[in-house]
Formats: sequence, structure tokens, C-alpha cells
Amino acid sequence: MSNGNDNVIDMEKLRKDFPFRKYIKMGVFFILIIALIGVILANTFIVKEGEYKIVRQFGEITRVIDEPGLNFKIPFIQSVTTLPKYQMTLNVEESEITTRDKKRIIIDNYAVWKIVNPVDLIMNARTVESAEARMAEFIYSEVREMFGQLEYGEIINDGEASSRASLNDRVTDAVNEALKESKYGIQVIDVRIKRTDLPEENEQSVYTRMISERESTAQDYLSQGDARKNAIMAETDKQVTEMISKAEADAQEIRAEGEGEAARIYNDAFSKDPEFYNLYRTLESYKKTIDDQTVIILPSDSPYARLLQGYIQ
Repeated sequence: MSNGNDNVIDMEKLRKDFPFRKYIKMGVFFILIIALIGVILANTFIVKEGEYKIVRQFGEITRVIDEPGLNFKIPFIQSVTTLPKYQMTLNVEESEITTRDKKRIIIDNYAVWKIVNPVDLIMNARTVESAEARMAEFIYSEVREMFGQLEYGEIINDGEASSRASLNDRVTDAVNEALKESKYGIQVIDVRIKRTDLPEENEQSVYTRMISERESTAQDYLSQGDARKNAIMAETDKQVTEMISKAEADAQEIRAEGEGEAARIYNDAFSKDPEFYNLYRTLESYKKTIDDQTVIILPSDSPYARLLQGYIQ
């Protein structure tokens, strides 16, 4: 029969035989490795295409990274701020301005801009939103000043598109000058107008005036057309009268020459037989003076009477 102490485990002996310290050291080592990897990963950052990475240490900027790639920062000391490098669009809040001819209009415009110096932006504007707010103020100021020098018709007229484009360029240059002086680190690429409109209370009066001006312009064109038509008709009538007068004069001259030539031919012909000429003239005179109502009294022995009676000898 076996002793009951054979089933009892000696924990003290087991504790001495099992290498607890070895496994504890290995566990602490693995924990440290994992923590180190976590710290490395937490302080690793990737710079993408189209962005700036600003590394700051205790609030001071130490590095500006603009090339894509993998980068590191010092744990717990340095922080990273991301800024866009690509062009952005700012929709400027619509504003009401007064034109040179005292018309109030609403202008809605936008700006295309980008960050050119991220250090200046962070040092002076702090954030992108603050930079956009300051840029919008500059744009409103320049638009109000420059567009206030134009009349309403010059702003909305399609024929003034080239001058408006030039004005947009001037606004862009002026805004960039103001931003450069303020050192906000941003540059405006272009400022453009999306829409021009009238305040509701002014729309009807302006439309009425525009209709009146167009009707007046149309009447001017009609008057100019009538005057031109009358001038052309008068000139044409003058030319026609001159042509008819010249034609009549030429006809009379030709007719006179023809009659003179006919008389010469008659003279040449009749001079060859004077008696026949006298007879011809006599017959021609009778043709003009005698009709069916004429009564002629002739002596019986006159040549003409004898001729009428048939005596030709």
C-alpha cells in the first residue's frame, strides 16, 4: 500500500525549478520592443504630393518639407502641421458696391490662390481659414474701389469684356501687393466675377431705363437711315435729271445735224430739176392746206385746173 504523500505537489520545489525570471525578462523585452515600434510609427509621417509638412518644436518651426516621401519627428517634442500645396478656390461672399453713375449692384466673385510660403502663413495668418478671410477682405476692398470707377453699363455690357478682363488683372495685382506687404505667404492666381446683379428694389427702374435707352438708340438709327435714304434719293434724282438733260441735248444736236443733212440732200436733188422741185413744193403745200372741207376757185385755164380735168399736155 502506497503512502498518501506521493500525490502531494511540492510547490516550493516547483518554484525553485521553474525559470520565472527568465520569462519575465523576455516579456519585458518584448514589451519594450513593441513600445519602441509604436513610438517610431507614431512619429513617422508621410509627405504626399501636393502638400507641405511643417515640423514645429515647442511652437517654433524647424523644418518645412515639400518633397514627397517618408519622414520622422522627435517624439513628444515635435509636432507636424499639414498645409495644401495645390491651387485652391475661394468663393468670396457677394457684396454690394456703388458704380460711378450711382447705381448699386451686387458682385459675386471668386479667387484662385495657393500657398507660396508656409512659414509666413503660419507665423502671420496662423491658419488657412484666417488667410482666406484676410484675402477676401483685400479682394472686396479692391473690387469696390476699382469697379466703383466704372459705370453700370460698362460692367454688364458684353462689348466691354476685354476691359473687364483687364480690370480683373488689376484687382489680382493689387490684392497680391497687399498680401505681400502683410507677409501672409499666399499668392492670388486670378480673381474673376461669377455674377453681377441688381438689388431687388433697383431692378425694375434699371430695366425701364435700359428699355428707354434702347428705344432711343433705335429711333436714332431710324432717323439716320431716313436721312441717308433721302440724301441717296436726292443724289439719284439729280443724276437722272442731268442724264435726261444731256440725252435731250444730244438728241436735239443729232436731230439738227440730220435735218441739215436732209436739207442738203434735198437741195442737191432738187437743183438738178427745178421744175420738178416747184411741182413738189406745190403738192406739199396742197397737202398741208387742202382738206375735205376746202373750196378752191381756180380759173378754167389755169395749169392746175387743167391738170385736175385731165389735160396733161
